[in-house]
Amino acid sequence: MKHLYLVPWISVVLLSCGKQQPQDHAQTHHPNVILILTDDQGWGDLGIHVNEEIATPTLDQMARNSAEFQHFYVSPLCAPTRASLLSGKYYLRTGTSWVSKGLENMDSDEITMAEIFQSAGYATGAFGKWHNGAHFPEHPNQQGFDEFIGFSAGHWNNYFNTTLQHNNKPLASEGYITDVLTDQAIRFIERNMTKPFFCYIPFNAPHGPFQVPDRYFERYKALGFNDKDAAVYGMCENIDDNVGRILDKIDELELTSNTIVIFMTDNGSNGERYNGGMRGVKGSIHEGGVRVPCFVQWEGTIHPKSIPDIAAHIDMLPTLVTLCNLTMPAGLAIDGIDLSGLLRSDTATVDFRLIFTKKSTESIIPDGAVRSDRYRFVIEDGDTMLFDMIGDPGQKYNRASDEPAIVAEMAESYGAWFEKVKSEFEPNTQIKIGYKDESNIYLPAHEANFSGEIRFKGGYGWAHDWLIDWQSTNDSIWWEVMVDEPFEYELSILYACEPLHTGSQIVAKSGKQELSAVISEAHYPPYVQGHDRIERKEVYEREWASLPMGKWRLAEGKQHLVFKTPHIAKGTVGEIKGIALQKVHPSTKKPSDR
Repeated sequence: MKHLYLVPWISVVLLSCGKQQPQDHAQTHHPNVILILTDDQGWGDLGIHVNEEIATPTLDQMARNSAEFQHFYVSPLCAPTRASLLSGKYYLRTGTSWVSKGLENMDSDEITMAEIFQSAGYATGAFGKWHNGAHFPEHPNQQGFDEFIGFSAGHWNNYFNTTLQHNNKPLASEGYITDVLTDQAIRFIERNMTKPFFCYIPFNAPHGPFQVPDRYFERYKALGFNDKDAAVYGMCENIDDNVGRILDKIDELELTSNTIVIFMTDNGSNGERYNGGMRGVKGSIHEGGVRVPCFVQWEGTIHPKSIPDIAAHIDMLPTLVTLCNLTMPAGLAIDGIDLSGLLRSDTATVDFRLIFTKKSTESIIPDGAVRSDRYRFVIEDGDTMLFDMIGDPGQKYNRASDEPAIVAEMAESYGAWFEKVKSEFEPNTQIKIGYKDESNIYLPAHEANFSGEIRFKGGYGWAHDWLIDWQSTNDSIWWEVMVDEPFEYELSILYACEPLHTGSQIVAKSGKQELSAVISEAHYPPYVQGHDRIERKEVYEREWASLPMGKWRLAEGKQHLVFKTPHIAKGTVGEIKGIALQKVHPSTKKPSDR
């Protein structure tokens, strides 16, 4: 029997919450932490940053109630920022370097801030975009989070009535995704209100595809914005409303004075729009690509202030360890510094420091930047630049020829740092499967290797992309995996095929094993329309058919899962979304075909 799929698999998970008593603030020494991270929201996408055209009243008031780091820096792209934020390290040291093709994966051996909280007895939950590894060892549940609701990929395809992941199971949701994630985060807070909790909320808005409820979009269209900016500003206003819901909830539960709430974003704005006159957007190593808002609110303990010292995502882990009276794991070498003194005291200072920025690319290139309290030094496309960020915050005048001594000093610092982190970089691209606690495994096409004329539908190989133009028996598709323990699986291929292209045979090989099936049933539904406001760069969502291929026993160790076609019926095999492996039972002995 054929089964239809909207990847990932759809089922409904009900989450419950009960009425509990609030924490005893007088006796607790471990404050709660709510860490909110938005995706592609720039420094200028807030009203308080002199943007008179956007409505973000909740975040504006939060900034006034908080200690705001005026010069807070992250990485140019999302997965690198997340790896640095969670580990306290520059991202190359965690195995992360890019946003797809496995280069977004953070090494599962990294000790995350969630694991530190978890080991201290905190309830830990993540609600939103993970983007540091989709498979078991790098999954949020194996990286310190008791509960995870969201998605692991770099973006999601549909923001309305979609299917998210709850731990290792699908969760069918109703409504707009930012509202849904907020609902789930609030439920987590309610369930854990009597003990310390760490609630990580990495919203995926305002990252594309640009989808937002009508009332937000229409507000900005009425103000004369183009469709993209109206969608982005609408998404930011919706985020603001949801942050308000979170703050109202902790106030209702009488947790405000014992809860640290942090708001920050993961990189510069995803497009040219108001950003305080700074140079650069998302992906850039200039100021506008990496300077983001960062507010830290803790009523009664951290007083409202503006902090001029430079700070970065790598500092959040050691700072929270101190603020929450936790213990840093012995021997853990991080790059960030503890900024709790700046938050708690109006007279505290930090020693002179440099913050390094590396251009995020698929290959390791030397382009990057150094930020001191005054200067930004940049190496980009063979050019060397120096900007006085106090006298020239818009980076209009390159002072490299005027300040050769400063250039030499910062170039030497960057060169030493770059060589060090490059030497420590070990990409974590290998797909690891076959763990006891795994039941279903999905290997998507965007993680596959392929030969010949086969190509990605979207052209980029970003998350959710699939393979087309399989037109030669000489071509193949394969996944390289590392199997932890031998198991037997039911193998199926997720595909789409027009009626005129049915009849092709697919053969799956691993070691000496071989399975074969024929695509005999057509399945080519239209794309799922997802309320896009502009034409998207990402691929669309589609319902996929499943072609069962039989039982497949995977041996322990490195395996090549190869798919070939000895017979193409009518020009092309069809479109391939990925493969699904459903565990049958553990092997009683290791296969002989290792």
